Amino acid sequence: MALSRALGARIRRREDPRLITGTATYVDDIVLPGMLHVVLVRSPHAHARIAALDLSAARRAPGVVAVWTGDDIRARCGPLPVGPRIREMKVPRRYPLVVDGVVRHVGDPVAAVVATTPALARDAADLVEVRYDPLPPVVDVEQAAAPGAPVIHPELGTNVCYRMTFGEPVDDALGGADVVVSLRIVQQRLIAVAMETRGVVADPRGGELTVWTSTQIPHVVKTALAEMLRLPEHQVRVIAPEVGGGFGSKLDVYGEEALVAALALALGRPVKWVETRRENFLATVQGRGHVEYVDLGARRDGTLLALRVRVLADLGAYSQLLTPGVPTNTGLMACGCYHIPRAFAEVTGVFTTLPPTDAYRGAGRPEATFLIERAMDVLAARLRMDPAEVRRRNFIPPDAFPYRTPTGATYDTGNYAAALDRALQMVGYAALREEQRRLRERGRYLGIGISSYVEITGLGAAAGLPGGRWESATVRVEPTGSVVVLTGASPHGQGEETTFAQIVSDRLGVSVEDVRVVHGDTRAVPYGVGTFGSRTTPVGGSAVYLACQRVRDKALRLAAHLLEASPADIVWESDRLAVRGSPDRALSFAEVARAAYKGARLPPGEEPGLEATAVFGSPETVFPFGTHVCVVEVDPETGQVHVLRYVAVDDCGTVLNPLLVAGQVHGGVVQGLAQALFEEAVFDGQGQPLTASLLDYAVPRATHVPVMELAHTVTPTPHNPLGAKGVGEAGTIGATPAVVNAVLDALDPAGVEHLDMPLTPRKIWEALRVRRR
Repeated sequence: MALSRALGARIRRREDPRLITGTATYVDDIVLPGMLHVVLVRSPHAHARIAALDLSAARRAPGVVAVWTGDDIRARCGPLPVGPRIREMKVPRRYPLVVDGVVRHVGDPVAAVVATTPALARDAADLVEVRYDPLPPVVDVEQAAAPGAPVIHPELGTNVCYRMTFGEPVDDALGGADVVVSLRIVQQRLIAVAMETRGVVADPRGGELTVWTSTQIPHVVKTALAEMLRLPEHQVRVIAPEVGGGFGSKLDVYGEEALVAALALALGRPVKWVETRRENFLATVQGRGHVEYVDLGARRDGTLLALRVRVLADLGAYSQLLTPGVPTNTGLMACGCYHIPRAFAEVTGVFTTLPPTDAYRGAGRPEATFLIERAMDVLAARLRMDPAEVRRRNFIPPDAFPYRTPTGATYDTGNYAAALDRALQMVGYAALREEQRRLRERGRYLGIGISSYVEITGLGAAAGLPGGRWESATVRVEPTGSVVVLTGASPHGQGEETTFAQIVSDRLGVSVEDVRVVHGDTRAVPYGVGTFGSRTTPVGGSAVYLACQRVRDKALRLAAHLLEASPADIVWESDRLAVRGSPDRALSFAEVARAAYKGARLPPGEEPGLEATAVFGSPETVFPFGTHVCVVEVDPETGQVHVLRYVAVDDCGTVLNPLLVAGQVHGGVVQGLAQALFEEAVFDGQGQPLTASLLDYAVPRATHVPVMELAHTVTPTPHNPLGAKGVGEAGTIGATPAVVNAVLDALDPAGVEHLDMPLTPRKIWEALRVRRR
């Protein structure tokens, strides 16, 4: 693999001008002649039986074209798909509207009102009269899994969706340890809060069904819609226009997509639905929602002996596309960066009467990193050892790769100590510890938090998420020498329109400006999997690389034929193909392309044109890693946390564009910091959301985010031709434990060993007050 002027360059994102000038097109920008609008009537109860449903007033309202309930949709649409296949997993059927007369979370859709304008549809929806008989809600995941809990889906006979184990029992190993630290960790529910809420437009005209939807996986949605609506798949076209953020929440097939499409087909007119922000808080999938029990055993010198993890994962009311599979990542990755001779993890997925959970940035890996990194810090404190030293002592050594963990993951490459050492050097660790000692003597609470992480990319990676380890790309050279890349991946802000152009520039010698990357339209691009799980560059980029290689090979054959030389004698220099030792005998890449399309002087057996399609199927998953260090000071009088410094050293293999990698790390760290300090989806005992708007759900602001000091180590993977590992979720995975470890390190003199996230000022202040009594 050769790296050129394009790969590795700090090139600004080519997609940004249209985004920051307001000229990009999102779903809600699409307006079609005769378009109708949908408003959904949603349940105000977390669990209730529908005793009566009166649609008569709504149907008489001005502008109303149709009012549908579950009976209408079930006649036209099958159940929503569920992707994971886990042994003995229980799957309740779910339709776009409630079909069995029971609502199972606040926001469950009961009826759909279609009218000529959004306002008329909203007014008519208010006229739908529903009488509910409340049923007992089940909000707490541990209570939901306990015997005797009200069963949410009676046909399943239990609230437990599945149990999945990793590794072998370790009770004997823990019994022989000198020290065992035990933790109960709550991974609070989080909401993705994409700037653009979900939206769908469906148009049944023209002999096919065209669906515009804000999604990360347009091809998967196309196939699912064809199956659910019982249509030939070639009659379904899905377009993901500009997507204003997803963070995993749009890695799904939603009922609204099928509902709007079914309405459009039935009514013969375009139909639009755009989610309100309140609906986004009630009906879009949420993230995390774990209760985790961790036991970590070690010798007195800090050497790890055994790990036991039990995860109770709150799946919410239903299984969405990947709901059951996401928590399995936590069990698979529970060992983190460490050589732990014995490990066992049990993951139990449990239904509750809350909105469904599913992928959220990191999707099970942040939860795994958090539990092992918190346990490492607590272990260090118990042994009165430096937390950096405990980590260094137990890192998997570089010469041990490929390394198989006791929980079943096989890490490709790594040098964890190098990332830790670089981060400690950047932050000035020894001097910081000395400053901390001095400040503590003056009653000030300075904290230093370390998080060393390893994650898994190239999904479907998790044990519960088989398949999907491939991506497609077509590289089409036009007769003038410019290039179009058609990618099955569907980037939506990650910057692959830039990095994919850099790959083409590297392989074919054209400028980045002469490459256009097309994605998101299932009619235009080859079938693909989508963008999620930090997979797009290592998997989708590798498909682009392979397609370029095929174009390159053909161009070499054509040039050799035209120049009357052997292909082995053709030298590719920038955009020129010349005969070795005869620089005057040369053709530009554009001249070769034009000759390929003229077709008059082709080698025997060669087809006209200059285009290739490749599918890259990753034989193995890849494992980025790194170390983050956070420095905070806590005000003991207010509980306020001030983030003073943030250092991140990440290793995503080959870095294709340092500027874009930095942007991904920046955004990821903010999201991880948000979980540590600010965000939580809160529900009361009746399942009512108490944080159902941006007035209550505390996303961080710019003033909450520190200046980040970033660096990289580079440890390429052998599992793809680019050596790239992916970086989209690294910041989120590394940040949350780094921040929490820093805060609890600051509170160590006060005897505060553990607090549940988010670490709000009130929670910290109350913990300090209790210790002072």
